[in-house]
Amino acid sequence: MAVVPLLGLLLLILAAWAFFSLAWTITGLFLMIAISGLIGAVADAIVPGQLPYGWVGAVAVGFLGSIIGSLVIGPIGPVLWNIPVVSALIGAIVVVLLAEVVMKGSARLRR
Repeated sequence: MAVVPLLGLLLLILAAWAFFSLAWTITGLFLMIAISGLIGAVADAIVPGQLPYGWVGAVAVGFLGSIIGSLVIGPIGPVLWNIPVVSALIGAIVVVLLAEVVMKGSARLRR
């Protein structure tokens, strides 16, 4: 059971490393965060339910979605500040769906 938190921590470290290695300037970093947030917000609007943590959750979902989408289907669509928009949106939708399943499962376990 200790493998799941360790895997989550490893994924978070990998995502943070990729995020900061792609951002070359402060302006690029802020624009990348904005694009990730918009992609996460669109994915949250498409999938029923609501992401936790507001914009922070949307940015995290948008960025993780861009990593997952780029790894699985490759960079599709226009690339804005190192974020491939179409593959990031597809990946973000998958991340939101997985978050909804995990949140509903954990809510059932608490009852």
